[in-house]
Amino acid sequence: MARSKGYEEQLEQAKDIVINSIGETMDLYGVNRSVGNLYGTMVFEQKSMTLDEMRYELQMSKPSMSAGVKKLQEFDGVKQQFIRGSRKQHFTAEKDFFTFFGNFFSLKWKREIKLNIEAIHKAENILNPIVHSNTAAPEIIEEAQEVLIQIEHSKVYYAWLSTLSDALASGKIFDYFPIPEDK
Repeated sequence: MARSKGYEEQLEQAKDIVINSIGETMDLYGVNRSVGNLYGTMVFEQKSMTLDEMRYELQMSKPSMSAGVKKLQEFDGVKQQFIRGSRKQHFTAEKDFFTFFGNFFSLKWKREIKLNIEAIHKAENILNPIVHSNTAAPEIIEEAQEVLIQIEHSKVYYAWLSTLSDALASGKIFDYFPIPEDK
């Protein structure tokens, strides 16, 4: 029995190492580390979890836990699950990292594209009158033209990123980069 207890502790230690790594990774991509730890914890759960179970497992406040779940739901990292006879909300994690990766990054990239395209349009609306001005100094017109050229180049990038994001969201990317077989 003592030996079994040692293995149980080792099992929990191994899971904690991976959960910590998932938390660190999510932090790298701008998602609160505690949300990453929550996701990692749920990945290893064999059943759905309630907010109370998550709170107990991670020793977080219920509002923090609820906010974390909502964040994970934004990119389908966690889904609500109906459990007959239970009044509490139950949640399960997306355990397929390829699906999670696709959802997470395509959403992040779409946000980046939208933000930057809006900024580009605003900048163009300011720069175009300068470029076509009869009264602006030649060096100002020249610099405005150079900025417009750079902006045009960035549009190519955002078009490419949009294509990549769509391919990731649809799964078409795996036609070019197939998912390796499990061994």
